[in-house]
Amino acid sequence: MATALSVNLNAIAFLRNRRDLPWPSVEGIGRIALEAGAQGLTVHPRPDQRHIRLSDLPVLRELIDKFADTEFNIEGYPTREFLDLCIDARADQVTLVPDDPSQATSDHGWDVRRHKAFLAETTAELKRYGIRVSLFADGDGDQEAMEVVRDIGADRIELYTGPYGGCFDDPKRASSILELLGRTADAARAMGLDVNAGHDLTVANLLNLIGRIPNLAEVSIGHDLTADALIHGMAETVRRFRRACGQEL
Repeated sequence: MATALSVNLNAIAFLRNRRDLPWPSVEGIGRIALEAGAQGLTVHPRPDQRHIRLSDLPVLRELIDKFADTEFNIEGYPTREFLDLCIDARADQVTLVPDDPSQATSDHGWDVRRHKAFLAETTAELKRYGIRVSLFADGDGDQEAMEVVRDIGADRIELYTGPYGGCFDDPKRASSILELLGRTADAARAMGLDVNAGHDLTVANLLNLIGRIPNLAEVSIGHDLTADALIHGMAETVRRFRRACGQEL
């Protein structure tokens, strides 16, 4: 089965928010992505609303409902307010990340041993609403951590691929990091967990990632996809990433 593509709209929202104007339209760009065959949309609503705004969530939920077999993935740190947002927006998947609200972007996975009880309680609540739960995870090859994720009750992990994407000019180091990501994915699959991935993924580095993790369930991509869209347009960029994911167009 080909890897699903979820288009992260944070960068589009960040560009919109530079002015007190309604463009670029987050809904409009999301629609183009879905019409081009993306399997879902991803957002990360932060407390300061520096990119995705709370008012975007119901609009995007309504948009996704118009496209069959597409999903709404909401990322964030599981505060009470965040969990309520996810439940109200009827998220299909929630990706729990351990970052501080002041961080520019997510840059590390959970210490699942330290936060096991908290994550288990949070996961159980979301799953009561029929929401799939994914935990942001470092791709460091820690096999025992995947046992903890299984015990927490999560459905998936999302591999943090930032270090891999950052090696665009160092193929040897990229290969080394890719192998650690692969070992982590192997361990997760052995525990019955599905595997997502996200952060600094490109058309070029997706090929090797999926080659090492052929059962990769989903990738969530925003920064490079948005950058490529400035050159190719959003619809064609989505198609390029879909091909890199092994999808037939």
